[in-house]
Amino acid sequence: METTDLVGDSRDLIGAESPILQSSSVPPDMNNSNPAPMENNSSEPTDIDNSSPAPPEAAAEPLPEPQTQPESQPRKKRRRRKKIFTDMISTASRLRVLRPHPKPTPVAAIDVPDSPSSHQRKRRAPSDLSKEVDIEALIAISVGFPVDSLTEEEIEANVVSQIGGAEQANYIIVRNHILSRWRSNVDVWLTKDHALESIRAEHKNLVNSAYNYLVQHGYINFGVCPAIKEVKNKVVHEMPESCVIVIGAGVSGLVAARQLIFLGFKVLVLEGRERPGGRVRTKKMSAADGSVVGAADLGGSVLTGINGNPLGVLVRQLGFPLHKVRDICPLYLPNGRMVNSDVDSKVESSFNKLLDRVCKLRQGIVEEVRSVDISLGTALEAFRHVYKVAEEPLERMLLDWHLANLEYANATLMSNLSMAFWDQDDPYEMGGDHCFIPGGNGRLVRALAEDLPIFYDCAVDSVRYGSDGVLVYAGGREFHGDVVLCTVPLGVLKKESIEFVPELPQRKKDAIERLGFGLLNKVAILFPYDFWGGEIDTFGHLTDDPKMRGEFFLFYSYSSVAGGPLLVALVAGEAAVKFEKMSPVDSVGRVLDILKGIFSPKGIAVPAPVQAICTRWGQDQFSYGSYSYVAIGASGDDYDILAENVADRVFFAGEATNRQYPATMHGAFLSGMREAAHITRVARRGPIYPSEKMSTSSPQNNDVETLFETPDLKFGSFSVLYDPRETDLESNALLRVEFRNDQLESGVIHLYGLIQRKQAVELNKMEEDAKRMEMLTRDFRVRLVGSKGLCKDSETLISQIKLTSS
Repeated sequence: METTDLVGDSRDLIGAESPILQSSSVPPDMNNSNPAPMENNSSEPTDIDNSSPAPPEAAAEPLPEPQTQPESQPRKKRRRRKKIFTDMISTASRLRVLRPHPKPTPVAAIDVPDSPSSHQRKRRAPSDLSKEVDIEALIAISVGFPVDSLTEEEIEANVVSQIGGAEQANYIIVRNHILSRWRSNVDVWLTKDHALESIRAEHKNLVNSAYNYLVQHGYINFGVCPAIKEVKNKVVHEMPESCVIVIGAGVSGLVAARQLIFLGFKVLVLEGRERPGGRVRTKKMSAADGSVVGAADLGGSVLTGINGNPLGVLVRQLGFPLHKVRDICPLYLPNGRMVNSDVDSKVESSFNKLLDRVCKLRQGIVEEVRSVDISLGTALEAFRHVYKVAEEPLERMLLDWHLANLEYANATLMSNLSMAFWDQDDPYEMGGDHCFIPGGNGRLVRALAEDLPIFYDCAVDSVRYGSDGVLVYAGGREFHGDVVLCTVPLGVLKKESIEFVPELPQRKKDAIERLGFGLLNKVAILFPYDFWGGEIDTFGHLTDDPKMRGEFFLFYSYSSVAGGPLLVALVAGEAAVKFEKMSPVDSVGRVLDILKGIFSPKGIAVPAPVQAICTRWGQDQFSYGSYSYVAIGASGDDYDILAENVADRVFFAGEATNRQYPATMHGAFLSGMREAAHITRVARRGPIYPSEKMSTSSPQNNDVETLFETPDLKFGSFSVLYDPRETDLESNALLRVEFRNDQLESGVIHLYGLIQRKQAVELNKMEEDAKRMEMLTRDFRVRLVGSKGLCKDSETLISQIKLTSS
């Protein structure tokens, strides 16, 4: 839709005789820029340390022969074309670098100053108000709201008494204004009174409706800045305190937990890994002597569509800088020569036209396409033969590179993608730049996880649910709650790693089976210095083997954001599957061979890497892949089905439950907010809290608690019992650490660990509990467990202490 159409629609909603906004209202600020190698069979990455549409007639014509050209030819700019090159980045950046037909981005072009204080405001003419409403509509669109209708969530929330008509039109203007006003300054809490200041009094009911909806669904007043957190901690809700167990501490789980606590729920988060973030992981890489350091995003890496992206709001609140990913991406042949720009442009144009032809084909058989769905790869190959595209070796290599890029975008082979619905999320694409966060996305994860009651190393085995609540078995313990929010990746659901009792409805199981969950891997290599040059963020490599077209086809340069000379090579498609069976040493060697083939002819030596890491997301037991895609026979409806709750007890969030923004970090974020609102809505319909407290049916051992009434050593939250038979500093001791949390009924939980007496002495020397915990986990490598998770040595020690005491 053209910008002029949007402006026209917005003006129609204002109404010349009865404007909604008062002349003192202020347009928002649209500036969003605040600104020794070994085989790995585990679920974590391997760490290698070496510190020592039919094309027009022109498209059917043969493409020109490759031309010899100087290395100084202009580098090709690669831009994004609709969904094919949008922002899919669940476990790895799904950023596309191909060139589209440019389309306007009016929101990004708007530059409106920050809202002045009320005494600085000047009265505005009707034309100014009209322009302001237009701007606010564009902001709302960038966030994902339709221009002239309500979302399904708004309809479910009964934001207006009647769908359609003047009340709905006025509500949309009010909603857009409140949303835009907060977006102009996301570091403060926007109160309802502030929203009322610039809206006519007769529309107070609309303000109440829009404000409550936006707050509850996490469109405003969300985030991690001090002012927001301070207000949230003070808000008192009248809703009875129901207990929610969140499974998974990925982006969706963390966001949902924070919002649920704000909305008045008691929350526990169960995470199978020993860290938060899920498929978002930042790994610090360094030389043995610390001379070179870099931060690599091994999973989700790019913030895409920054204009409306809620993660962009967090970045602004935290004051992080952003690095815009530059769209210049030179391509190199297997012999190291740069691809001729004319040939490159022609093949890319033909590739885009093939995709257009497929789109026209499915539009013509829209009714039949569901029953006769075929793979996107099959359709493209058929049209390639018909229109004689890429018949020469060089042309075919170029086309294969673009196909590899498309397989990267969807984390699967072209033969798996639904021709009918593979790009069903196109209409919802967020506008704006694609950006890196210097230091990695782990910085966002840490901020989201701060102060949350998370139980790590606590993998969930089963979920039992019924009219009396839910029972979750995890980490050898039982957790009771009122509802459970499952945020595990689609790959885990496909593997049936978690048992649901009763079984999930067949409708949901069918959707889980139909949707695809693909694979993309990375090799991150830290070098002693940047030999490739810092003026680009990406460069590509072609291969003459079509089956391996996705093997290290694209390189990301992280030098400008990682803190050190870091390259990340991507592995997509069939190559990503084979990659998981390769030796990490062989994988890194293959990357180095490619780099030497590109840079050695230029007289640039490729140094030995300082450190290298290979991901194995397909083998990760907590993901079994990278991100979702629409497989043959699936559709966008399956995302909605996966998002449906079961019996108002079991709720689901995660990128694979977000039809509009699947396979993205912000899709996971928005799904967490969505489910927090859904759980709240269910709670308000009727009681969901038969269990009066959040508890675990594995209570602390009363005998152990009695022993700790008179510990041998106590400091801060730490208590220690020594082995009464030994006085040696190497002897065992039982450590108890007390954790206090208002989300627990008892307000306290005790965890235990077996340490040496000398370690207890060292812990006692530390001044703060935080430093003690860091020493315990980092230096002593001690893992704390519940009383039922104690090892045999611990149980023997307890028995000896009890015997001596008696």
